[in-house]
Amino acid sequence: MVGENLTNIDAIFFGAHPDDVELSAGGAIANMTKEGKKVVIVDFTQGELGTRGSAKIRKMESEKAAEILGVKERINLSLPDGFLTANDKAIDKAIFVIRKYQPKIVVMPPEKERHPDHETANRIVRSAMFKAGLTKIITKDRGKHQEPYRTRKLLSYMQHYSFHTKPDIIIDISDTFYLKLEAIKAYSSQINVPGKSNPDEPQTLLSRPEFLEELEAKAIYFGSQIGCRFAEPFMSVEPVGLKSLSLIVGE
Repeated sequence: MVGENLTNIDAIFFGAHPDDVELSAGGAIANMTKEGKKVVIVDFTQGELGTRGSAKIRKMESEKAAEILGVKERINLSLPDGFLTANDKAIDKAIFVIRKYQPKIVVMPPEKERHPDHETANRIVRSAMFKAGLTKIITKDRGKHQEPYRTRKLLSYMQHYSFHTKPDIIIDISDTFYLKLEAIKAYSSQINVPGKSNPDEPQTLLSRPEFLEELEAKAIYFGSQIGCRFAEPFMSVEPVGLKSLSLIVGE
């Protein structure tokens, strides 16, 4: 369900499948919600073609993960897993969500990725972000015309593949890394969580016992780039503007 009263959201995080956002940007989300910012997660598919678990299980897991991270709302656009296409239907759904929540920041999967749905999700969001600002594209919310809306603050998180160049932004998630891990472990159908995961299902990249260790090592590596314990990298579609260099200094 799309929220009835939520608008002027601080950030929307788009993912192709439930768990994409937590794995790639869970720390950044937790940082924002701890600061009192309003965050919405939008999943394009239910992950129904996943080797492990089911759409029903992943729905419950995604709701638990969203609660752990403190997001205001999580919605699923129920587009076809494995066959996600940047067609009019998908783009229209994304336009509706963007105009509905009017986010200050939009975060999406990267342009180049291992899973084709991740790359397609990037194309959908890029197209929807531009078209959401066009006055002649009409969308309605409960019978009322939605206002055109667009933000230039559009970022990509890193998934399986490394970025083709150095990240534009690296976020310190030292204070929220273990909360991110807790949210990821909510997906016990996908992640190896001793005592909760089904050992009889086929093994995947995510279900390997060493996967969470690799995730931690990645966070440590990017943390080392900015002098902190754990961090997450992001690329910006457009230059990031600051009103003052003091914002880099921090507290």
